[in-house]
Amino acid sequence: MNYKIINDETALKAFIDWLPDCNEQEQYYLTLLARTKYLEEGHGFKSDKQQLKRFTSRKEDMVEKIRQLECAVGAYTQRGLPIPQEALALYISINPRDLWKATFTSLVTFAQHIQANANTKNPHQEVMNIIQQSCSNKYYMDIDVDAKDPAILEKIKEYVNPSCLTTIETRGGYHVLVELAALDPAIRKSWYPNVINLPHVDQSGDNIIPVPGCTQGGFTPKFIFNSGL
Repeated sequence: MNYKIINDETALKAFIDWLPDCNEQEQYYLTLLARTKYLEEGHGFKSDKQQLKRFTSRKEDMVEKIRQLECAVGAYTQRGLPIPQEALALYISINPRDLWKATFTSLVTFAQHIQANANTKNPHQEVMNIIQQSCSNKYYMDIDVDAKDPAILEKIKEYVNPSCLTTIETRGGYHVLVELAALDPAIRKSWYPNVINLPHVDQSGDNIIPVPGCTQGGFTPKFIFNSGL
């Protein structure tokens, strides 16, 4: 029996098609997490968030790379305990990452580590951290809403023209993606402070978001409406 990461392949492929295309030096950053907050009390795990796998991918390779995460149940562990299916959640950077920018930053970082004789640093983890931080073209800003209250979505549309919004329903709320190039010029300076102060808006920016069509703690994130509708 294997872990199941892809719950709705049609929805996943539609989401991947929707993502902005990458140039030759860009890829998307994905990470599979174990979130023990999705489990019942007494599960025995020490930390809420454990990174199990992370990788970068072009759009055309993404489905197969995600499918490779579906290994045998029990292969993912924390402190010797097998991680259950219901703890898994797959996330993606909503904007592509710039691998060339990350390469330059990695060289500088490694030179500093060598100078400081920091020989306990893990090069792979260092590079992946830098890639995660190396945003390329910033197409979207993510508004993380931590409550399932449709009234909040309606309130956001009072401050942001609906044609630039795409919303993803998640296990505990919504991720509202604002297409920056499509913002009405009349609200470019006012929309952000208005939205960020709304109730249940947890954070905003160049975040990672749950992947539609894939697992998120027993829930399958999905689009509830797309830009222009």
